[in-house]
Order: sequence, then structure tokens, then C-alpha cells
Amino acid sequence: MKENTSTVRKTGRPRTFDAETALDKAMKVFWEKGYEGSSLPELTEAMGMNRPSLYAVFGNKENLFRLALDRYGATHDPLFNAALKEPTARAVVEHFLRGNADAQTETDKPHGCLVINGALACSDDALPIRNSLIERRAASEEKLRERFERAKVDGDLPTDSCSGQMARYVMTVSNGMAVQAAAGATREQLQGVVDQVLRGWP
Repeated sequence: MKENTSTVRKTGRPRTFDAETALDKAMKVFWEKGYEGSSLPELTEAMGMNRPSLYAVFGNKENLFRLALDRYGATHDPLFNAALKEPTARAVVEHFLRGNADAQTETDKPHGCLVINGALACSDDALPIRNSLIERRAASEEKLRERFERAKVDGDLPTDSCSGQMARYVMTVSNGMAVQAAAGATREQLQGVVDQVLRGWP
């Protein structure tokens, strides 16, 4: 019996369609071009599906971006979480920043960070996306602040140090490294930035 391919033609989605693979491809487009810089034609071409299929499987563009962001986090959050478990505040910072320097300059992936590159500047229509990214960065900063507070209690950091300012400093360096990586900074250059941070760490 001959296989009926009418459904395939109608949806534009092959029977071997893999939603996770398609999402990975969308993630890379968003990672390289940001939310607003990624057009639907670019996304559908990269994902190997037409627009009706994209909407049917992933919803609208905003939802696709949020799903891609979650997928990005699943592969990058473990680095941050592992850094928080280091025994000293200095080791936390070194693990986090050196890991970022490596992750943001991998040869087979876009450079920089999706959470930073996603919507640095955007129109009013994309403000919900921008606000979501801001919330993610703020949540990471808060986790660092809490870790530095514990370091003060443990005697690992001076009691008069400001955990909030130190967390903001580390996140500012991390965010700046992402921007520099996207602009072409090399891994060696970013590791040099980490060296400088560690030289001045209390």
C-alpha cells in the first residue's frame, strides 16, 4: 500500500520531524541575531518547516523564543549551579567566569550568550521578552549574592564586604564578556579578563 504523504505536504513537516532538533536550530538563530533580529523566514528555513507548522508545533514566535531560552538554560545553567557549589567565593567566581569564557567562544556555536544577546535593545512589542531576560539575569545575581553572604558567615569574605555589590560586579563582568565574545573577542582575551578580576578579588 502506498504511503499517504498528503499530510506531510499540507503541514510541511516530514515524518522524521524532531521537535528538539528544530528547537536547537531556532535557538542558534536567536542566539546569533537576537529576538527581533530573527525573522520568521530565517527561523523556518533553519528549522526545516513552514510557518503553519511552526505555529502548530511551537505556537508564535514569542513562545518559540521562550522554549529556545529554556533549552539554552538546560545546557548552560549547570555551569552556574556548579560554580555556586565551589568551596570558596573566589573559586565560585573563577569557575563561573572561566566557564563562561569557554562557553561563549565555542567554535561550533554562536559566540556570546543568548540571555544577553536576546534583546539588549528592542521595540515595545518585544518588551515582554526583554523583561523576561532581565528577570533571568536578576535571578542569577541574587543567587550569587546569597552565596557571597554565606561566604561572609564562613569567614571566607570580609564581614564588611557588600555581597550585593560583589554579585553585581561579577555579573557585570560576565555580561560584558558575552558582549565582547559576540563582537569577536577570543577565548584567550576573555580569560585574561578573568585573570584581572581574580587578581583584585578579596
